[in-house]
Amino acid sequence: MRFVTYASSDGDNRVGVIADAVVHGLDSGPSMVDLLDAGELQTQGERALRRPAEVVELDKALLRSPLQPRSIRDCAGFLQHLRNVSSAIDMPVDERFETFPPAYFTNPDVRFGPRDDVPMAPDTEMFDFELEIAAVIGRVGCDIPLADAESHIAGFMVYCDWSSRDLQMKEMPLRLGPGKGKDTANTLGPALVTPDEIEPFRSGAGYDLEMTVRVDDELVSHGRWSSIDWGFADMIAFASRGTRLRPGDVIGSGTVESGCLFEQYVTDRQNFRGWLQPGDDVRLAVEQLGELRHRVVAAPTAERLSTGY
Repeated sequence: MRFVTYASSDGDNRVGVIADAVVHGLDSGPSMVDLLDAGELQTQGERALRRPAEVVELDKALLRSPLQPRSIRDCAGFLQHLRNVSSAIDMPVDERFETFPPAYFTNPDVRFGPRDDVPMAPDTEMFDFELEIAAVIGRVGCDIPLADAESHIAGFMVYCDWSSRDLQMKEMPLRLGPGKGKDTANTLGPALVTPDEIEPFRSGAGYDLEMTVRVDDELVSHGRWSSIDWGFADMIAFASRGTRLRPGDVIGSGTVESGCLFEQYVTDRQNFRGWLQPGDDVRLAVEQLGELRHRVVAAPTAERLSTGY
């Protein structure tokens, strides 16, 4: 099934299921995370297909972010992306990236809908996208066995981890992890696609599905999910060690090869197209999962600190 959250005719946001280019709305009230918590997402989806509370043509529906994540762990699953960046700056990839899938926590509260305008971060001149896959945890687990890890996935979404590279490069040497450089926007969507929908495309540690980014109709990124090194089973098993994953937690795949402007900036600066600017139209797509489409807009003015920063 393909679940969305949309603006209903009653003025609230409700969960729906896409079938035949129509959104079949569930009853008003429970959010996607509520349904995951109750273990009722599949059941309620089947009920909506039989007896929808309302129906809306998909191309006329105002889609919201499918869910409010409880947390977002962004992993490093595509190692070739790291190798490309590292070789350009003559800094070999740390061997530990091949031993376990490291992750950082990013802000789950700056989510935007799959067609919303996305603001640049204040004070950035190097605004960037990162094309990723998101896996949504569907049932609670702690110290999850590798063989059981995929059964905890409720579904997959396209994920864009918007990044301000100049801010990030100022922060990272402080060794506190990404901060304001990753604090302005995340996009998830357009739908939560259940694993059975893409099972026929399974390949390697991922799925043989194309991943692309276009900026103002220019193809600027092209990769495949099947090139991933760390699959979500490993990510989930490792992330759950000594802690609890909950329904609504999101695991990000990391950036696919060529899936951000920063990689192109460091590997081919002479032909670099330039960073994102207000007015740019950015389309991030993954076969079978759908497309995010955003217009970049100007940042708000930053209030200066006592130091003037």
